[in-house]
Amino acid sequence: MPSVTLPSPAKLNLFLHVTGRRDNGYHDLQTLFQILDFGDSLTFTPNNSGEIHLRPQIAGVLAENNLIVRAALLLQQKTQCTQGCDIMLDKVLPMGAGLGGGSSNAATVLVALNRLWECRLTLDELAELGCQLGADVPVFVHGISAFAEGIGELLTPIQLPEQWYLVITPECQVSTGEIFSHPQLTRNSPPIKIRALSGVQYRNDCQAVVESLYPEVKQALEWLKNYRNPLMTGTGASVFSCFDNQTEAQQALDRVPKRWNAFIARGANNSLLHRKLEEFFTGAWPSG
Repeated sequence: MPSVTLPSPAKLNLFLHVTGRRDNGYHDLQTLFQILDFGDSLTFTPNNSGEIHLRPQIAGVLAENNLIVRAALLLQQKTQCTQGCDIMLDKVLPMGAGLGGGSSNAATVLVALNRLWECRLTLDELAELGCQLGADVPVFVHGISAFAEGIGELLTPIQLPEQWYLVITPECQVSTGEIFSHPQLTRNSPPIKIRALSGVQYRNDCQAVVESLYPEVKQALEWLKNYRNPLMTGTGASVFSCFDNQTEAQQALDRVPKRWNAFIARGANNSLLHRKLEEFFTGAWPSG
């Protein structure tokens, strides 16, 4: 089997409501996931050794703790697969940014190796497996824009306008655990119905806490107010505004202060991951 390079796209939370807290410490959420046509990429070269090799190593992250390696080992364990793989990561998305980079990497590994190793798990089975790695992994496995509930794993596919986004990431990493354990976090937003989404004023319940703890995030949000109403994605640190077309988004990107990491991307209702897989392989994808 030759090597294959596949995308690992970012996501945005177009809104994020915290509707409750469970006894186990997890939070019930409602959110709207928008997949982007921008992100990392992973190159897979299967081997017969049974070993998983990742290059390059991510600074400060032990191999056994890396979601890429964990996802591959989890799939091996689930399917009793004896094959291995050499994986090369081209990391573009900043870490700790709320863009789902690590979860997306894990999902790309599960989806890709399921095909390369001929494990024949369905997307639903892969998504269930991905839940063991993180609540955001299933949406990347399915590769769809979705309304999400529970801890983020209960997905309802939804078609969204494929608008352009300017995404800014200040020079800070926000701890998700710190935000969800903060006493001032709003945890009682009333649940909404999916049919009422068009009338909802989008907001992120984590944003006020992050702004109070990370002034850089607040500064980026204030700068983006020169354009459309900005929001933070996930627990930060990335913030975004939407635009009607690429030209307007690019003009705004050109004005972003150099101290911030920034990019533009288009929303995608269907992930590039699955499109690229179907270009590489022939035959039908198993249904869930």
